[in-house]
Amino acid sequence: MAAGMMRASEEELWTRSGAFGRKLERGLRAVALGGGTGLPIVLRALRSAGPAGEAAPMDVTAVVAVTDDGGSSGRLRRRLGIPAPGDVRNCLVAMSRSPRLGRVFQHRFRGRREIGGHTVGNLVLAALWDMHGDFLDAVRSCGEILGVEGRVLPSTLTPATLVAERVDGSVVSGERRLGESRAALRRIWLDPVPRATPGVEAALAHADLAIVGPGSLYSSLLPNLLVPGVARGLRRCRGARVLVMNATTEPGETTGMSAADHVRAVLEVAGPGSLDYVVVNTHPLPPRLRRRYREAGAEPVEYRRDEILALGLIPIETGLIDPSAERTRHDPLKVGMVLGSLVGRSAGHA
Repeated sequence: MAAGMMRASEEELWTRSGAFGRKLERGLRAVALGGGTGLPIVLRALRSAGPAGEAAPMDVTAVVAVTDDGGSSGRLRRRLGIPAPGDVRNCLVAMSRSPRLGRVFQHRFRGRREIGGHTVGNLVLAALWDMHGDFLDAVRSCGEILGVEGRVLPSTLTPATLVAERVDGSVVSGERRLGESRAALRRIWLDPVPRATPGVEAALAHADLAIVGPGSLYSSLLPNLLVPGVARGLRRCRGARVLVMNATTEPGETTGMSAADHVRAVLEVAGPGSLDYVVVNTHPLPPRLRRRYREAGAEPVEYRRDEILALGLIPIETGLIDPSAERTRHDPLKVGMVLGSLVGRSAGHA
């Protein structure tokens, strides 16, 4: 029975759940989980990642959080009842072979009219959903339009709300309100508990490399792992399972949290033994960026090697930040080099 279910999941993975672009006979398989601005950076990094830093064909799956309830995504969620399309759109554009068309999809309408604030790509996804009556089919069709190599899967198709309890015992509902809160968080959950999108668990279980982060811990990373099938797939993955650590804390969400605290939060949700490596930026931020982030209430994430080792993970210390960027952003080329060194590795987990 279990084997039959696995075959069905694999069939879903390559057909209905978004197999578009070039299918490899048996290329290296990578799955990246997240949302926001961090996941597209990893997807761009995987384009150049390969063993020993050499270019290699990568069969890439992006697993995307769809709990966003703000901006254009939130408006479309409330109006149409579809999963939040914004982070899905960003990943499709990052994996597109057509930068020109990608820029069109990222165009945001201005003004206060009904269309104001919406992006072209979000509206295209909504239109394809309306045509097909199925969000996965809409994502697959959008990928075909953009010439995507790989696949983009929402972590769940179940409408679910992100709920958080603050350390003072108060409860906040909705990702937008969570992001606006400056109070530290104690725990988060999804209401209702959703099912994983068909193909997600199988993609993780068969991955040579699974990447979590970088991204907002409580609003981009953990919402994926709160889906039981996603966490189970990560635990079953026999390839290298990697957390790419954020460079700075986020006011309220992760104020005062160290690298080890981030790891503990992931392991608490995903389960023990769900990570093997932590990639940490150990190069100092440029002074101008450090000043800007300190004024906003953010600081570089504190890192101690012994704390990571005590959690049973292998730390990888390197420089990850693009020093020329206006904000603290991971450099796709630097991230790609690190991930390339880990492709296909196994830390010996069962």
